[in-house]
Amino acid sequence: MEVAGSVAVVTGASSGIGRAAALMLARRGARVALVARNAERLREAAGEASRHSRAVAIGCDVSDEAAVGKMARRVASELGDPGILVNNAGFAVYGRVAELGAAAIRAHMETNYFGAVHCTKAFLPQMAARGSGKIINVASVAASIALPGIAAYCASKFAMLGFSEALRAELRGTGVGVTVVSPIAVRTPFFDHPSFAGVRRYSPVSLEAETVARAIVRAVGSPRGEIVVPGAARAAIWARQTFPHAFNALVAAAFRR
Repeated sequence: MEVAGSVAVVTGASSGIGRAAALMLARRGARVALVARNAERLREAAGEASRHSRAVAIGCDVSDEAAVGKMARRVASELGDPGILVNNAGFAVYGRVAELGAAAIRAHMETNYFGAVHCTKAFLPQMAARGSGKIINVASVAASIALPGIAAYCASKFAMLGFSEALRAELRGTGVGVTVVSPIAVRTPFFDHPSFAGVRRYSPVSLEAETVARAIVRAVGSPRGEIVVPGAARAAIWARQTFPHAFNALVAAAFRR
């Protein structure tokens, strides 16, 4: 896929990674549909993107399958059939499993995982019929390393990674690619939720949203199944997969401290 001249849909585009990715795609010549629930911030982001290319703001709760269908029809009507889909919408609530209600845990899956499923189902048929397209699912290193305190978030990202890998295999040879972008902690409003009060949110190696956005743009033309940001974080994923008992014990000990 080429960015210039393509139609791109970016969910969770009102702030953070989604906003940065939408602006970067617009600067590179893509016509961009910015999708999110926060209408005011979404309009501001779309206004900035429109300085570089055609951009539309579409309010949509991606956990609502019917709403996603309406959003997809509007994208096709106003911009054309998308060639690039960035499933980025997501959130987290911090808390032990014993403290979270089942509804809160389910909400993570509805937005973070099923939101990506709904959008993929809405746009994949056009991509497959055309024989070209790129689906980029923004997951997290937490899709491979379970972190205490955000079990519901980890579960939703584990699900996204598994879904993406299976979908990628299904689409081999169709011209439609799937790449997962998995960053470590990013300095965005993601951590503004009150549940993170008192929790150390960032470290000296935390990323800026623009760093992840660059990886998303790079993923458009990449044949890779997953891009971990930064690449050095792959060492932690390797350690978790190779020495799971020891690695998980270290993570649990750090959480207790």
